[in-house]
Amino acid sequence: MRFFVILSTAACLTLSLAVSASLAATLQIDLQDSSGKPLTDGVVFLESRDAKAVSKPAIGVEVAQVSKQFAPQVNVITVGTAVQFPNRDSVRHHVYSFSAIKNFELKLYVGTPAAPVVFDKPGIAVLGCNIHDAMTAWMVVVETPYYGRSPIGGHITLENVPPGAYRLRAWHPGLPVGAPALDQALTLAPAGSSTTIKLPVTAL
Repeated sequence: MRFFVILSTAACLTLSLAVSASLAATLQIDLQDSSGKPLTDGVVFLESRDAKAVSKPAIGVEVAQVSKQFAPQVNVITVGTAVQFPNRDSVRHHVYSFSAIKNFELKLYVGTPAAPVVFDKPGIAVLGCNIHDAMTAWMVVVETPYYGRSPIGGHITLENVPPGAYRLRAWHPGLPVGAPALDQALTLAPAGSSTTIKLPVTAL
C-alpha cells in the first residue's frame, strides 16, 4: 500500500524556509590593522558563484552631504543599486567620481537630484566634491548579499550565510589608492566560523 502526502503551497513555502534556515550559518570577523588594533569602516564580503546568483540591488540607499562631509563615508552596496545623494547642507555641492567602475557628475545642487546614480559594476569608486576638497567617500560595490562594514571595535557578524566554500575579501580606505581587497579562501562550517583579518593599514 502506498501513501501520498499532498502539501499546500503555503506548507511547501514554510518547509522551504525551514530547510533554508537550517542551512544558514554565522561568520564572525574581527578586522584589525597591522598592529592588531580594531579597524573601523572596513568592508568584508564573501564571494562565490552561488552568492552572485542570489545577489540583488539594495533599496533606499543614500549618501548624504552633511556639515561638508559625506555620510556615511564608507559604503558597501550590491551591483545594480541606485543611490541617492541628498544635499542637507546650506551650501551647494558638486559630487563626482572618476573611478573606472562609475564615472559621473552631479553638478552644483541643493536638495536631492531627481535621478539616483546606479552603480552597475563591481569594484571601488571614490567620491569627491569639486567645491570642497576635504570631502571624500568610497562606494564598495559587490556581487554578493553577504557583506558588512566594521563599526567601532572592528567586529562584523555575517548572518544567514549558507555553509560552503567562499572567497573572503576585506578592504579599508587606508589601503593604497587602487589596491584590491584582500582575498583569501574560507570554508564556512554549518556550525558557523570565526576569523581575524589583519590589513596592512594603521587604525586612526
